[in-house]
This record gives sequence, structure tokens and C-alpha cells, in this order.
Amino acid sequence: MKDIRTLSLDELKDYFATIGEKPFRAKQVYDWLWSKNLHSIDEMTNLSKPLRDRILQDFIINPVSVDVLQKSTDGTIKNGVKLHDGLMVESVLIPTETRTTACVSSQVGCSLNCEFCATAKLKRMRNLEVAEIVDQVALIDKQSKLYFDRPLSNIVFMGMGEPMMNYKNVVEAIRKITQSDGMGMSPKRITVSTSGMPKMIKMLADEDLKVKLALSLHSAIEKTRNEIMPFSTKFPLTDIMEALQYWYQKTGNVITFEYCVWKGINDKDEDIKALIKYCKKVPSKVNLIQYNPIGEGKYDHRSIEAEERYVRELSKAGVTVMVRRSRGGDIDAACGQLANKTN
Repeated sequence: MKDIRTLSLDELKDYFATIGEKPFRAKQVYDWLWSKNLHSIDEMTNLSKPLRDRILQDFIINPVSVDVLQKSTDGTIKNGVKLHDGLMVESVLIPTETRTTACVSSQVGCSLNCEFCATAKLKRMRNLEVAEIVDQVALIDKQSKLYFDRPLSNIVFMGMGEPMMNYKNVVEAIRKITQSDGMGMSPKRITVSTSGMPKMIKMLADEDLKVKLALSLHSAIEKTRNEIMPFSTKFPLTDIMEALQYWYQKTGNVITFEYCVWKGINDKDEDIKALIKYCKKVPSKVNLIQYNPIGEGKYDHRSIEAEERYVRELSKAGVTVMVRRSRGGDIDAACGQLANKTN
């Protein structure tokens, strides 16, 4: 049976027309599904009982559920999220004193092969549906209110999977999350993180979603980046930069470069100079991210001195740089660690 949440508002109107109901019923049901995130047709109280029974004959709702919940000593919460077909993804609530951020997944597993990422070691099973993405956001919003007494404030598409490889569903989920008859969240508080697919970056710019963009860079030297992220041989840094310049031209939004520093891999002066040169080509800022070990020895070294050198040289060159310390490392909830170990 079909999940009613796969229907657009117009398709809902067509459905109600076929069963002899007025078009306004579609808007009522749409509000229950996307504004209130209701998972039970029986609880749609402004519909008659006979109408609810009829809908139940034709449709179901397949919500996600939290199968395993883990709490970090720093307050971070990791959810092992079970999907309707028994597959699992992970999502994370990251609290600070001023905000709570949802890190959501877009795929079960991942299609890419970044050497440093635990998720990349998993086979990509399938893309998440629109409702499965929205459900992650809704459940973390509830957790934020329950545990921190405030609503969810920010969303990052930095969980399992490459958002651009599930482009259509990610874009539609963002629309559902931000539209006034959906969850009503500000698109300016949503960041889509990509490993760098020029065509898709341009497409996202044309969507006029008003979201932010982050690029997982890790090296501005082609050869080094290809070793760290082997798939990137298909997407040269020059093509990515052209797409980023297009992004800024269309949206006016500064790009964030996500960057880990590893000993013996990208910690030399030439690496820093290459990054500065790359940053100068488009309005951007750099987030130096603390690496989170996944058991692979090659990438298991933090280079604190090199990190400090990066900060010093980037700042001297006029590039905005922030050092991001990881959260939730003790429960494998930090960047690059999501690997469904709870499954």
C-alpha cells in the first residue's frame, strides 16, 4: 500500500475528487502530515470517521522510529533511526548554549569512497524518501524541546550519505521543512554539505532555496584530494570552483570549506598556500574540523601544530577561519563516525 506522504498537494486534491470529496480536504490532510507531522490518519480529527476509514483503505503512513538512543557526556544525542523496511540510518542532535542542531542523513550508507569516513565503508542500500528526511528533523525537534527546553534551531545535511546523490528528495524535504504550511523553519538555518559535484551545486543554486552550502574539501591540491577522496578524480577542483562561483553569483551566500588536517597528508606549507589561493577565488570561510578516528591508522593522527599554522596563515591572508571541536565522539556521533554500529 502507498504511503500517503508520497502525494503532492495537487495529487491529494485529485484523490479526494475521485472519492467525491471537496478539494479543501486535501489541504486539511496536507497540514496534518507536514505542518503537524502526524503519523496517524485516525488522529486527523477534522475529518469524519467514515472519511478517515476510506483513506485507510487506500493509504498508509510509514514513519521512522528511534530504535536506539545514545547520549554523550557533552549532551549530544545520537539516534539509531529505523526505517519502515527495517534498514537503519543515524541522526544526531548537537546542543550548544545558544542553539540545537540536527545532523540528518540522506542515504542508507553512501555511494562515495572517502578514505577517512566510516559511512563510506558501508554499502549504499538506498536513498531516503522525502518523509524519512523530514521525520528525522521532526523527531530531533521533539528531543530538543524535551531535553533542552527549546525548539530545533539549525539543520545540517552532514549525516550518512551524499545529499547531492539524493538530490530530488533532499530538495523536496527542504521545501517541506521551510514552507509555511510545512514545518516553517528558516532556510538560512539549513546547510547542505557536499563532497563536490559541480553540476548538482549549480542545480541547487538555481532552486532559490536560500540554504547555505558547505564543501568537504580537505585539500586544495588535486593529487592529495584524490588520494583522500578517490571519487573526486571525476570532479576536478577547477570545475568545482566554477560551480562555487556560480553558486555565489546566484545566491550571494558565502561557501564554507570543511577541512580536516592530518599528519603527513595535508599538513605542509604547500597545502596551506594552496588552500589560501583556492579561498581567494570565491567568497568563503574555512571550518577546520577535528578529525574523529574510525580505526584506520593512516588517518588516525591529529596534527595540532599544523592546525595552528593553518589558522595563523589563513587569518594573515584575510580568510575567515574557525576551529570546530567535535561533539559526541564518545558515542561515535561525531563527523565521519556515523556507521550504524548500533544495527
